[in-house]
Amino acid sequence: MLTPELNKFTQATGIKVKLEVIGWADLLNRILAATTSGQGPDVLNIGNTWSASLQATGALMPWDDAAFARIGGKDRWAPASIAAAGAAGQPPAAVPLYSMAYGLYYNKKMFADAGIANPPRTWAELVADAKRLTRDGHYGLAVEGGNGSENIHHAFVFAKQRGADWFDSSGKPAFDTPANVAAVKQYVDFIAKDRIAAKGDAEYAQNQTITDFATGKAAMMMWQSAATSIKSHGMTPDQYGVAPVPTLTANPTGDAAVDSMVAGINVAVFKGSKHQDAAEQLVKFLTSTPEQKILNGTYGSLPPVKEAQSDPAFQTPDLKVLAQVLTTTAAPLPQVADESQFETLVGTAVKNLFADAAAGKDVTTDTVKAELTKAQQQMPAS
Repeated sequence: MLTPELNKFTQATGIKVKLEVIGWADLLNRILAATTSGQGPDVLNIGNTWSASLQATGALMPWDDAAFARIGGKDRWAPASIAAAGAAGQPPAAVPLYSMAYGLYYNKKMFADAGIANPPRTWAELVADAKRLTRDGHYGLAVEGGNGSENIHHAFVFAKQRGADWFDSSGKPAFDTPANVAAVKQYVDFIAKDRIAAKGDAEYAQNQTITDFATGKAAMMMWQSAATSIKSHGMTPDQYGVAPVPTLTANPTGDAAVDSMVAGINVAVFKGSKHQDAAEQLVKFLTSTPEQKILNGTYGSLPPVKEAQSDPAFQTPDLKVLAQVLTTTAAPLPQVADESQFETLVGTAVKNLFADAAAGKDVTTDTVKAELTKAQQQMPAS
């Protein structure tokens, strides 16, 4: 996807770009190794949730107002995307490139066949609907239980809806609070107690959730900006709908209304780059309004650059829902230095609990708390 655009950049500037594609599963460790060795690339794409962790290493170029001015000014970007680019009160560590938000994708025919008129708005409604949809080898919901990042994103939202955070106000981990335990248990119970997701979903870590949804094996999934992937499996846009992810109560306000983390991919420049001017030129090119339309249009995501958002490509029914979520009810993951360790440790804890559920073991408040306590104990002392 990027190659033709990078060729366009080279033709315009004479600057050659060597592209290396690294899978998400390995990317964070590769970047952390580069920050330690100082042997990093000039420009890199990062998951926006890692921004504060990578910022804390000091290896990334800070995007202060002067740096943003060189690429058109910070006010070109949607505030939500900037909020997920580094710790509050510091210049962002990266520049938003793609924006995404979670939605509840649902199969219209399966809903109609089950006599369900509208997508669920609360978790109680979702479980009830999903139980009606779970029959004949089909399931009401698919989850990506073996994927640590997906687990974190949902645990964060479920906790936020209970008014809880994973770090206290001083930045210390607070993983095993009653609200966080309840949030994780609610998520794992989709397999353990509610039985609305297949036991095999506990091992899903390669986007099999999308395959199950697009092929009719599951009637619902919670995913971020999935249109392009769904289409690749042969499902057409008229066959599914997208609604906001449910909440604990109907018509909530404040944190109880949070139904997505601020998802997305940012572009960063290594501070030690010997080609800083060329690197900044590439960032300016990738975040130009025309390129934002092309890149996000191809990727099926939302442009974080406000001027590009009005393009007709981003006015589809699904993207309009996701844009509304991103603007009004999404919250950034904790912008703290230890965020990446939180993702790894709690993501793994939830994965372990899903494995227990799939194996038929009881998932109780106590077993969930024990896993989260263990994860907290493994966090670095600060």
